[in-house]
Amino acid sequence: MTVPVTPLADLADPHPALAALREDGPVRRLDLRMGLPVWVVARYDDVLAALSDPRLSNDPHHAGALTELLRGDFLSRSMIGTDPPEHTRLRRLVSKAFTARRVEGLRPRVREITDALLDRITPRGGAELVGEFALPLPVTVIGELLGVPEGDRDRFRGWTDEMLDRPFDPRSDMARVTAARERMHGYLAELVAAKRARPADDLLTDLIEVTDEGERLDGQELMAMIFLLLIAGYVTTVGLIANGTLALLRAPDQLDRLRADPTLVPQAVEELLRFDGPVNPGLTRYALEDLEIGGARIPRGDVVLLAIAAADRDPDRFPDPDRLDVGATDPGHLAFGHGVHYCLGAPLARLEGQVAFTALLARLPGLALGVDEDELRWTGGGVLRGLRELPVTFTPTPTPTRAG
Repeated sequence: MTVPVTPLADLADPHPALAALREDGPVRRLDLRMGLPVWVVARYDDVLAALSDPRLSNDPHHAGALTELLRGDFLSRSMIGTDPPEHTRLRRLVSKAFTARRVEGLRPRVREITDALLDRITPRGGAELVGEFALPLPVTVIGELLGVPEGDRDRFRGWTDEMLDRPFDPRSDMARVTAARERMHGYLAELVAAKRARPADDLLTDLIEVTDEGERLDGQELMAMIFLLLIAGYVTTVGLIANGTLALLRAPDQLDRLRADPTLVPQAVEELLRFDGPVNPGLTRYALEDLEIGGARIPRGDVVLLAIAAADRDPDRFPDPDRLDVGATDPGHLAFGHGVHYCLGAPLARLEGQVAFTALLARLPGLALGVDEDELRWTGGGVLRGLRELPVTFTPTPTPTRAG
């Protein structure tokens, strides 16, 4: 049966529609714009299995209706747009530069950035938490990690917003999306050339120089990888911090519990990723052959949407899934994916989330939503979903005096 795509259009609260899809059947066919059929997989066990199913490709060139649209698109050479063995080669190359040690070594600097951002707002008693905290924190971290000049970070953020948001808006101007991609491509080419001429101690220079058995990233692969790391390095973390803060404000008992016991923050981050993570509704795959999922026959070349947000609230996997529990001890969520495409940036997102929530709890007493909930605006509708703004109030506190 074919149904319109509108059930997934409520960005303010997509979970009832996702629950209805999950309860109606394991797999449902929706029709998107341009007449493309999309098969939505909404149950946890099916999504988990599909994330590792080699018959489902990450490469959108395998979706016949999309192939022509993607011809020549430099972003289609990214690690998340390829399958093994090409994906294995790309991930191996970038993993040499994006190590767990490098990420953990960032913790003191992430704390410094967090404190500096909060120093600006704590005396005021009110803030717009996305623009003043949730966004600049990961943008600064990934910008420093990659070696993007500070003055350029607002530019790439603006281009990224155009590319991520507009393609899923039925009123979108695709010319603006294309223009943003071209500007990003040009900027990245200039940045790579500058790093080749003047190597530095940063991840971008490492990516230019990294080799594996004599192999390097070619020019298109390098720019696609940089763009992917920029996206993974800040967009999803903005969603984690902003969506997670709103979830805590909606559950004051859990906010109080976390404030009383900050040792719960690491597991609270996992629960917030499950409860209302930034990957919503989910990840797309492309059928390499005719196959069956949950009793539905999916033709070769069709698009499959693995609805992470629906799977992570499946009552067959998580007891009482619509209740936030910051003390939950079962981190079985799929917010970072699963299998060979498990998110390479997961350690950095976790680190930033842990530092951010620990600081928010300690430094913003009396934290409360600063507007009515129906005034909140959301962005997304394709892969990611997050708040555009989050006005909050809190009890003002003096900026602490810091050594040095």
